[in-house]
Amino acid sequence: MKEEEENMEIYRMGTVEELIGRDPYPGRGIIIGKTPDGTRAMTAYFIMGRSANSRNRIFAERDGAVFTEPFDASKVQDPSLIIYAAVRCVNNHLIVTNGNQTDTIAEGLQAGKSFSEALESRTFEPDGPNWTPRISGMLSFGEGDFSYQMSILKSADAEGSACNRFTYSYTPVAGLGHFIHTYVGDGNPLPTFQGEPERIAVADGIDEMTDRIWKALDGENKISLFVRYIGLKDGTVESRMMNKNQ
Repeated sequence: MKEEEENMEIYRMGTVEELIGRDPYPGRGIIIGKTPDGTRAMTAYFIMGRSANSRNRIFAERDGAVFTEPFDASKVQDPSLIIYAAVRCVNNHLIVTNGNQTDTIAEGLQAGKSFSEALESRTFEPDGPNWTPRISGMLSFGEGDFSYQMSILKSADAEGSACNRFTYSYTPVAGLGHFIHTYVGDGNPLPTFQGEPERIAVADGIDEMTDRIWKALDGENKISLFVRYIGLKDGTVESRMMNKNQ
């Protein structure tokens, strides 16, 4: 009985409220998964911020891509790490990341590289002492289904002297998503995410999933959220966007 209970715990899926709501500052987060009815792929990306520079942002969607943009351009202090394309489509791939490595992956795919090969040229963000990890995800569609990969590039030590690279590849399971984020709680420096992406339950409805994520994010620190559902048979795309600054 104990072994069965331990096995069940390994495959347990946490809820949005458990995995996001427990943490006042997960930073930036990516969720990828499949709806319980098995008909749609989903991805979500959210950003949070503590500084005025980080909080001065919104998401904007243009031609199927999603960008971070300043809410008040006159208050931008350093755009290098906060303004980027977060979501892009390349052929049958949907890329979502927490930085300008979105473009690195897109360019790599167009040059014939794989997801992980494209990221070999990148490291964690140069924002010591936090050394914010670069987190990335990619959904690849074909033959009425999809597969997905997730990556985290993070510092090997407190000095930022080396980069450790982790890539995870998934076969989608109905109702199951995987959640990866940059930090685990607040602090100075911010504690980096550890371990494999977390197993998280996916809702059938995009509005329910969007609402639950947005409500679970800490009200003081949340900035923006983007959620997209893609029909696996007909390619139908639904998107939702939430901006605290609007």
